[in-house]
Amino acid sequence: MNEIQVWTLAIVFCTFLLYIGIAIWSRASTTGEFYIAGKGVPAISNGMATAADWMSAASFISMAGLIAFSGRDGARYLMGWTGGYVLLALLLAPYLRRFGKFTVPDFVGDRYYSTTARLVAVLCALFISFTYVVGQMGGVGIVFARFLEIEPWQGVVVGMFIVFFYAVLGGMKGITYTQVAQYCVLIFAFMVPAIFISIQFTGIPFPQLGFGAALTGTELGLLEKLDGLSEELGFTRYTDGSLGTVDMVCITAALMLGTAGLPHVIVRFYTVKKVSDARLSAFYALLFIAILYTTAPAVAAFARTNLLDQTRDLAPEQAPDWFKTWEGIKLIQWEDKNEDGLIQYTGPHAAELGLPENELTVSPDIMVLANPEIAGLPDWVVGLVAAGALAAALSTAAGLLLVISTAFAHDLVKKVFVPDLTEKTELFLARIGAGAAVIVAGWISLDPPGFVGEVVAFAFGLAAASFFPVILLGIFWKRMNREGAIAGMITGILFTGTYIIYFKIIAPELNTTENWWFGISPEGIGTIGMLVNFTFAILVSLITPPPPKHILKLVDRVRLPQTHGG
Repeated sequence: MNEIQVWTLAIVFCTFLLYIGIAIWSRASTTGEFYIAGKGVPAISNGMATAADWMSAASFISMAGLIAFSGRDGARYLMGWTGGYVLLALLLAPYLRRFGKFTVPDFVGDRYYSTTARLVAVLCALFISFTYVVGQMGGVGIVFARFLEIEPWQGVVVGMFIVFFYAVLGGMKGITYTQVAQYCVLIFAFMVPAIFISIQFTGIPFPQLGFGAALTGTELGLLEKLDGLSEELGFTRYTDGSLGTVDMVCITAALMLGTAGLPHVIVRFYTVKKVSDARLSAFYALLFIAILYTTAPAVAAFARTNLLDQTRDLAPEQAPDWFKTWEGIKLIQWEDKNEDGLIQYTGPHAAELGLPENELTVSPDIMVLANPEIAGLPDWVVGLVAAGALAAALSTAAGLLLVISTAFAHDLVKKVFVPDLTEKTELFLARIGAGAAVIVAGWISLDPPGFVGEVVAFAFGLAAASFFPVILLGIFWKRMNREGAIAGMITGILFTGTYIIYFKIIAPELNTTENWWFGISPEGIGTIGMLVNFTFAILVSLITPPPPKHILKLVDRVRLPQTHGG
């Protein structure tokens, strides 16, 4: 066992011990504690937990990697996810908290006075949450595969057992306080190497400032150097984009509107004591999220620069240890196409420059994890980043599993099939549902339909296409009725899900710009699905009977949270 593994295991073990200890200390004993932590979480703690819940493996592991490889185009993740949280805080969170139920299907079922609408919402929540949790479990597998030097599928199995323990035992109460600890771990783990590498490159300890500063000993800026390196090797300039404008807008909108419709994020606003705390916790969450999101572009640029510098015309025997390790688990792959014995890392324009064809494939998911090793940072920093990545993946996975278990036990079994279900039995079924969800999500993540960030983007698109319109219209348009809600959710999620499944699973060989509908990728199709949802929901509502009077009064009550208290 090498020194990196020793540090990694020691730090990960200590953090896991902390998480499990918190889960035992805050063990849920009632359905109120299991679903919404008894509505007793302070705003700042809820903000921190929400940030951890929301900053998943996609944010920690994959986002900086995506920006590193796509340059300007990667801004869609920053703008979409951050803007979506602002939208959620302003438009939805306080109103849903005023409604006072446990879940989004609860809101849909009561607002649209329909068991059928509730059932459709449950199925949408399960589909979205399973898609999202697959990405998280995939991230867990990558971390364990690298630092335990095992196969990724074995890493997924290890992660399944850990998530099962503290999510099933603690419920929302345990998850909330565990996520507070996980946020502290993940943000410290993300910032420490970023600060070190910023000092290496620019002498400035603030990565956000180092990103735009001149490199140490030169007058050349970081982005100027990166543009130059990229062009020399046949890549598009780092500060230029290659995505079509329509696709860029659609992906950003899907991520933004999907954020405002994600059930595992929305449920967090039910855990605070009153409506004003829901608004305040949204503010805190955005503040905590901004720390990582303003740092990610700098991390991406540092990692990309180091990668290009260290892989140019490299002989395999000269490859650094980090390269060989990631190659061993197939997240870096080299094929000597011209048989010259050198690793040629070139871009799509290599032929125009007289360069050899590209021989190196690097997964975007490794960039943050490999960054400390590439930069030559101490071994304990490498271990710290592993612990942070696991904290990010596991915190979100736990929140998603809770949504799945709640949808099964509370929204499906109790509200649809067995109304007189006892609290003890409901709690037991919720834990069974969470356990089953861990197993199914782990199994699917053994062969995911894309890298971590891509899979998570699909979940956001599905949420935008299914939940966002019915929640928004349910709050702000009294004429919206059950028939419209059912029609909108079904058409929106079917359209979006079919498009994604076709291009990512049924016919991946056709997943190219030429074959996409209006040039819109599977990542961005959720925006069109949302428009389909809005169209059907509004048209069907207008040609069917209006909601009953007690629903109109309910909408008035939900829309006046400040007037009516918390």
